[in-house]
Amino acid sequence: MRLKIIGSAAGGGFPQWNCNYQLSRRAWNGDENVRSRTQSSLAVSSNGTDWVLFNASPDIRQQIAATPELQPQENGRLRSTPIRAVVLTNADVDHIAGLLSLREREPFVIYATRRVLDVLEANSIFNVLDRALVDRRELTAGGRTDILDVAKIPTGISVEAFAVPGKVALFLEDHSKAGEGFGTQEGDTIGLCISSRGSERAAFYVPGCARIDAVLTSRLQRADCLLFDGTLYTDDEMVAAGVGSKTGARMGHVSISGENGSLAALAELGIGNRIYVHINNTNPVLDAASAEHAAVVAAGWEIAFDGMEVRL
Repeated sequence: MRLKIIGSAAGGGFPQWNCNYQLSRRAWNGDENVRSRTQSSLAVSSNGTDWVLFNASPDIRQQIAATPELQPQENGRLRSTPIRAVVLTNADVDHIAGLLSLREREPFVIYATRRVLDVLEANSIFNVLDRALVDRRELTAGGRTDILDVAKIPTGISVEAFAVPGKVALFLEDHSKAGEGFGTQEGDTIGLCISSRGSERAAFYVPGCARIDAVLTSRLQRADCLLFDGTLYTDDEMVAAGVGSKTGARMGHVSISGENGSLAALAELGIGNRIYVHINNTNPVLDAASAEHAAVVAAGWEIAFDGMEVRL
């Protein structure tokens, strides 16, 4: 199974289009220690021919251009794609907006929880994806789902969806329910155990997670590779940087550092490949020469970058 991280940044990418924070400024200036990154997405294949996307970022056109495996075959049909399906982990803009760029009457399948499918259904702009060509199929927690193409031919990839602590998408927040997670419901955020047919090895993809509990920790013990939420290094990072008023907890993202951060909470898991994804433009781990980057690497983690590949 091949896993290609085609987008490693959080919403807005890095550098974010309107950001002049020192990390973004250095990226704008071409500093080699702070490489640019597009918004969060993962591509997976069991055979190198049929590919499944996990989340469709607003940068999907750029990501396809940078990834030959996702482009039409040189001698293929005039209109074609190796992308057979898109699996969504939530309804955040940085994970669903790229669906709009996958129009042009090309058949593929969207897999998501009923909650996320209802979000797409309620937003008529997603009707640019012709329902006669783009099938929408529900993912349910607790069982394994074979990812099939439009003709119901197996891609060779299967997933097991599971609920993780998270938050409703920003544009769906109900401020009258601020004390109840702004209207967060079951199915708003999931993690995925990804495997290929005939293999016992599994990758866990959790690009958004509000906290790490015993249930999640126990589940992740099965992972041969973990791609985990690395949005912020410290909970108050955006506030301290002067670029925002929200903490990581308010946004539904556990921090990397701290007593309850992922670095400490997942330290005892014997996972060979541990990679932080969905990294915000204020996160100091983006600087390859920073003490924070060194601390993460010393703890056995890697910092995802666009084009990074893992083989299981």
